[in-house]
Amino acid sequence: MTHDDDFLTIASLSSEHPGIAYCKQGTRSIGQIIEALVLIYEVYTPDEMVGRVEFL
Repeated sequence: MTHDDDFLTIASLSSEHPGIAYCKQGTRSIGQIIEALVLIYEVYTPDEMVGRVEFL
Protein backbone atom coordinates (compact mmCIF):
# COMPACT_ATOMS: atom_id res chain seq x y z
CA MET A 1 0.00 0.00 0.00
CA THR A 2 1.41 3.37 -0.95
CA HIS A 3 0.65 7.05 -1.40
CA ASP A 4 3.80 7.47 -3.53
CA ASP A 5 3.04 8.34 -7.18
CA ASP A 6 6.45 6.99 -8.21
CA PHE A 7 5.16 3.46 -7.69
CA LEU A 8 2.52 4.07 -10.37
CA THR A 9 5.27 5.03 -12.79
CA ILE A 10 7.24 1.91 -11.91
CA ALA A 11 4.12 -0.24 -12.33
CA SER A 12 3.43 1.26 -15.76
CA LEU A 13 6.89 0.20 -16.95
CA SER A 14 6.60 -3.45 -15.96
CA SER A 15 4.14 -5.96 -14.56
CA GLU A 16 7.00 -7.59 -12.64
CA HIS A 17 5.85 -6.42 -9.22
CA PRO A 18 3.92 -8.13 -6.42
CA GLY A 19 0.95 -5.77 -6.72
CA ILE A 20 0.25 -2.25 -5.54
CA ALA A 21 -2.63 -0.77 -3.59
CA TYR A 22 -2.50 2.97 -4.22
CA CYS A 23 -4.35 5.78 -2.48
CA LYS A 24 -3.77 9.45 -3.18
CA GLN A 25 -2.69 10.99 0.10
CA GLY A 26 -5.42 12.82 2.00
CA THR A 27 -8.35 11.38 0.06
CA ARG A 28 -9.35 8.58 2.46
CA SER A 29 -9.45 8.13 6.20
CA ILE A 30 -7.33 5.41 7.83
CA GLY A 31 -10.54 3.42 8.41
CA GLN A 32 -11.51 3.64 4.73
CA ILE A 33 -8.03 2.54 3.67
CA ILE A 34 -8.12 -0.44 6.03
CA GLU A 35 -11.58 -1.45 4.79
CA ALA A 36 -10.38 -1.30 1.18
CA LEU A 37 -7.26 -3.33 1.96
CA VAL A 38 -9.32 -5.97 3.74
CA LEU A 39 -11.61 -6.18 0.71
CA ILE A 40 -8.61 -6.63 -1.61
CA TYR A 41 -7.31 -9.36 0.71
CA GLU A 42 -10.69 -11.13 0.62
CA VAL A 43 -11.15 -10.88 -3.15
CA TYR A 44 -7.69 -11.53 -4.62
CA THR A 45 -5.19 -14.28 -4.01
CA PRO A 46 -1.53 -13.24 -3.82
CA ASP A 47 -1.00 -14.70 -7.31
CA GLU A 48 -3.88 -12.61 -8.69
CA MET A 49 -2.35 -9.43 -7.26
CA VAL A 50 0.93 -9.88 -9.14
CA GLY A 51 1.28 -7.05 -11.66
CA ARG A 52 -1.99 -5.44 -10.56
CA VAL A 53 -2.57 -1.89 -9.34
CA GLU A 54 -5.64 -1.36 -7.19
CA PHE A 55 -6.74 2.23 -6.61
CA LEU A 56 -8.39 2.90 -3.27
